[in-house]
Amino acid sequence: MITRRAFIRTFGRGSAAVALVGVAACSTDEPTAATLAEPVTTTTLPPTTTTEQAETTPTAEWARVNLGFVSAYVLVRAGEAALIDTGTSGSASQVASTLDGLGLGWDHLSTILLTHHHGDHIGSLPAIMEAANEAVAYAGAEDIPSITSPRPISAVADGDMVFGLEVIATPGHTPGHISILDPTGDALIAGDAIVGENGGVGGPVEQFTADLEAANESVVKLAGLDFEVVYFGHGEPVTSGASAQVAELASSL
Repeated sequence: MITRRAFIRTFGRGSAAVALVGVAACSTDEPTAATLAEPVTTTTLPPTTTTEQAETTPTAEWARVNLGFVSAYVLVRAGEAALIDTGTSGSASQVASTLDGLGLGWDHLSTILLTHHHGDHIGSLPAIMEAANEAVAYAGAEDIPSITSPRPISAVADGDMVFGLEVIATPGHTPGHISILDPTGDALIAGDAIVGENGGVGGPVEQFTADLEAANESVVKLAGLDFEVVYFGHGEPVTSGASAQVAELASSL
């Protein structure tokens, strides 16, 4: 089982902190109690923003919710939160705890971005949509028919901007899989387009990938982006030099 650690990072153009919700391979199966990670700690990393940047860019806080074998992520800007993925069914309480740790509640959650339709990433969507009754959910159009939600889900496409985040279409793992680029934070949230592996970056997991050829093409696409940090649905984040590692992976496919 992959272990998990929470951490705080200050990103490129704005102060950014990371908290945890974290899975080891994508599956629609429910985790057992034995698969859940132990409580995590938080480590502060050196800031990378300049004084001028700090004065002109709103504070942004990234939080990784650690579920033991899969991760969801919270981004907070100006007292408003976005959630990327929701974890398995029954994960709403962990998301609530993460929001609480950031000084927020369900009423601050305005945006939910779903990387793809697999149950370990969208299992708690109904409960979270009920709790955050003003939140709007977004997903790739091809995956929306496979997602159960109490309210309509808005379709997003490559290049769309939501909550200051850029949608990157990365089909293959599922037909409508998306990754999320934070231009102000110099971070990529990859979903299951790639995975964390041995402290670095691993390619698509064939067992859970609908179209491996398309998935590999999506890795090549991600390799063309510039980011310092990458967060995965499964595996430990890479906190420096991440785009170079993705480029190296792409060259080997």
